[in-house]
Amino acid sequence: MEKKVCKTELELEKLDKSIEARKGQKGALMPLLHESQKIFGFIPLAVQKKISEALKIPLAEVYGVVTFYNNFSLEPKGDFIVGVCMGTACYVKNAGKVLEDFAKLIGTSAGETSEDGKWTLEATRCIGACGLAPVITVNEDVYGRLTTEAAETKEIFEKY
Repeated sequence: MEKKVCKTELELEKLDKSIEARKGQKGALMPLLHESQKIFGFIPLAVQKKISEALKIPLAEVYGVVTFYNNFSLEPKGDFIVGVCMGTACYVKNAGKVLEDFAKLIGTSAGETSEDGKWTLEATRCIGACGLAPVITVNEDVYGRLTTEAAETKEIFEKY
């Protein structure tokens, strides 16, 4: 069973306006996918079909792009996305322990969203802040030089 596509009619209206504004433009697929991700929080099959039909490109092509890029998701994400950098510098400075601590606090594993829909936990590739290792992001906020103290991760968690 497919997950709910939209929260409100306003979201569908935003998508329709975005599609209408880009119809016939060369290279419209990527901007529409980014806008769809922003509107819905993920890109469900129904939205992919709508874009495919509007741009007159095969659904397989749209799906291929959505599944190729990490920025796009087929599943809803939480309100707060915790990304634990697992790049080499972070990994050797115990990022695995930080990931475990957040998994316990959130009540889910890496790559999953909490049942309440509030949190998504991701093990990420290097985010380019190696001098601050180990590093996490919570949405757009960056936290570096984390220790393996559970109290520290709990303090960050409670902030949100």
